[in-house]
Amino acid sequence: MPVMIKPYLAALALALAARTAAAQDFDYYLLALSWTPSFCAAEGDARASRQCDPGRGLGFTLHGLWPQYEEGWPEFCDSAARDPSRRETAAMADIMGDAGLAWYQWKKHGRCSGLSARDYFDRARLAYALLALPEPGGSAATAAEVEAAFLAANPDLSPEAVIVTCRGDLLREVRICLDRDLAPRPCGPDVLNDACRDRGPLDLPPPR
Repeated sequence: MPVMIKPYLAALALALAARTAAAQDFDYYLLALSWTPSFCAAEGDARASRQCDPGRGLGFTLHGLWPQYEEGWPEFCDSAARDPSRRETAAMADIMGDAGLAWYQWKKHGRCSGLSARDYFDRARLAYALLALPEPGGSAATAAEVEAAFLAANPDLSPEAVIVTCRGDLLREVRICLDRDLAPRPCGPDVLNDACRDRGPLDLPPPR
């Protein structure tokens, strides 16, 4: 994780820390990063997702910030918090690729955080911003090589805190486990079971 934090990120972290008492019970967060070109090849193009529009040049984008239990996870929770406005979801498109994804992530995961939509999106943006995102080189790499690139770029991460997932021969996601203060922590066994560490070279379609 970068040693220096931009002033606005430091201020955001302090503001969010002051509101964590309202958070719903869960144990940690899972930060999911999609390799956008793989998503587009597998399903995004068929959905006509804006994330896949030519010329956007998207690589690793934020899929979501998911509350987790030590085993399992909550989803589609009841919440008294109001849903985000179109403006709030649209504001997440720069790191998520599509406002529709931001809305869905709030509905499925954000409502389980105990945070307001604004605070949930702010926390997700902060978690994303605190990571150095290496761009995989070439058109193929093993899951272990992608994982090693993240560990090298973020010295605070440990092998127990990061996994790579795949679908078929495609690199799909890098998933990073964070405590409720967004510091790296070991992933639960169910998260580790999704890793594809022993796979051979994966296809890494280039950004468009």
